[in-house]
Amino acid sequence: MRHLKNAVATAAAGLGLVAALGTAPVAVAAPAPAAPAAPSASSTIAAYNGSGENAAANRAFLDAVMKSVAEKRAANPGIKAVTVTYDASGAPSFRSQIANSTQIWNSSVSNVQLQEGSGADFTYREGNDPRGSYASTDGHGRGYIFLDYAQNQQYDSTRVTTHETGHVLGLPDNYSGPCSELMSGGGPGPSCTNAQPDANERARVNQLWQNGLASLARSAS
Repeated sequence: MRHLKNAVATAAAGLGLVAALGTAPVAVAAPAPAAPAAPSASSTIAAYNGSGENAAANRAFLDAVMKSVAEKRAANPGIKAVTVTYDASGAPSFRSQIANSTQIWNSSVSNVQLQEGSGADFTYREGNDPRGSYASTDGHGRGYIFLDYAQNQQYDSTRVTTHETGHVLGLPDNYSGPCSELMSGGGPGPSCTNAQPDANERARVNQLWQNGLASLARSAS
């Protein structure tokens, strides 16, 4: 997802593929004349592959999380480990996937940990959005991850959630990557169910957070 942008994600990022409800294979078909206009194939592919606006939404999201964590560290300058807290109450349908995502990331990296708790640095939300799932800001400097119902039916839901949570830790999208790369998102297609970050992604997160927020701020600047 992506950076300094205006409010709720005019440009949001995510796995970026518009999903269809149901379990049957998705076929590309022209919309019925009376149906609302659907995104064109070219616009869907553009969003799916990531655009400058998507990158901006991700950046705004990461900046919001960094600011929140920085305020906590300033209040407790002696702490060395970085804990990023979240509120999952806005996404009750995905509580198990969020818990799985937290477990995956906490067991994969050591220099930063995720924890559900009060005073959250970011929140999870759920709903319907033709853009799919994404990470962005609410226009008031607070970051959130939006989990789209349809996309989470078409793609492995834990992979979607863990991928989006990867943006919390500073990882960008790389849709051209293989299924073994978590941040390739929907690039490998719905058959990819891998929800584990690969060795390079784990190393990158640990590197970003090695010296706490100061290191991440330098890397993100």
